[in-house]
Amino acid sequence: MLQNPSFPWLLHLSGFFSQRNWNCKTKHLQPLASPISSGKLMRYTAASFLRQNNMLFIRSFMVLFLCCITVKINLCFSGIPYSLKTLTLDGHLNFDEVHNAARDFGNRYQLLPSAVLHPNSVSDIATTVKHIWEMGSHSELTVAARGHGHSLQGQAQAHQGVVINMESLQGPKMQVYAENSFYVDVSGGELWINILHESVKYGLAPKSWTDYLHLTVGGTLSNAGISGQAFQHGPQISNVHQLEVVTGKGEIINCSEKQNSELFHSVLGGLGQFGIITRARISLEPAPDMVKWIRVLYSDFATFARDQEYLISAEKTFDYIEGFVMVNRTGLLNNWRSSFDPQDPVQASQFKSDGQTLFCLELAKYINKDEKDLVNQVRGDGPQLADLST
Repeated sequence: MLQNPSFPWLLHLSGFFSQRNWNCKTKHLQPLASPISSGKLMRYTAASFLRQNNMLFIRSFMVLFLCCITVKINLCFSGIPYSLKTLTLDGHLNFDEVHNAARDFGNRYQLLPSAVLHPNSVSDIATTVKHIWEMGSHSELTVAARGHGHSLQGQAQAHQGVVINMESLQGPKMQVYAENSFYVDVSGGELWINILHESVKYGLAPKSWTDYLHLTVGGTLSNAGISGQAFQHGPQISNVHQLEVVTGKGEIINCSEKQNSELFHSVLGGLGQFGIITRARISLEPAPDMVKWIRVLYSDFATFARDQEYLISAEKTFDYIEGFVMVNRTGLLNNWRSSFDPQDPVQASQFKSDGQTLFCLELAKYINKDEKDLVNQVRGDGPQLADLST
């Protein structure tokens, strides 16, 4: 038997060299009568080399294949298309701090996005939307524009998609035009409260409001913008001259009633399904010198509805009329915290509701300086209203 430890590599050539071909009686291994020719040995060496190379190639291919599958699985689970990270933007995409974009005022849905875009320009929004459009429907990537986060049903959220933080949008400064026709050009991410502060410097104010002013222009115009002035001027979407819109294909288009009118009327009140409002031209009117602010409480709904309908239909009553419901006495006091007079909550707390649902009319009368003496006059042909603000 061959048991020479000096050549352990020979033991791996099993089946090729037979033990009977070696003479083990001498100190050195010597071939017997049937030596292996050098040609056969070279052919074996070449074949062995090829087999080793083939195995190395197969192993390398399998490692590469498994790595590709791992990367693809990780991207699928993360929901972050790598191509988004290659976009050239003035602002930036944040892939880590995305939890705030999964919340809104309604607090019913928490849909976590894959990324949040903080645009510094309209082109940032257009570039991102166009890129996602070109990815095709197979990507299943969605986009949602987020203003101040006051949606109720998760409309400004995008599950594993991209949320655009409209308040980050940098653009031309707000411009108020106070000659001939009155209007203001503003960014879609601007708050209505800022528009008020800027426009009153010129003695102007928007014609139609929402009752809460810390909302973005693009957000309310994508809904409707119902306010206490709507019975006179219509909702906010009826007081817009022109829009700049980023469409679903990433195109930046200006539109109005005369230019691209179909897009104009689709985007206003379109819930963000026809484009993202990036700029708006909003109608203004002269601001009043003073405002008489009144709240009237009701415990009977029929009386409440009758008075509200009368005040809306009659001429020259109030400039702002809005009705709302308060569930209980705690709600009543909480609602009165926005009052100008610190004694109003005390007076309102004396209203005996006995836990019933209450109804309230919020009214405002615009008054100029030359009309100051008319502020407390009440028409005799209408219902008598209880003024809780005086």
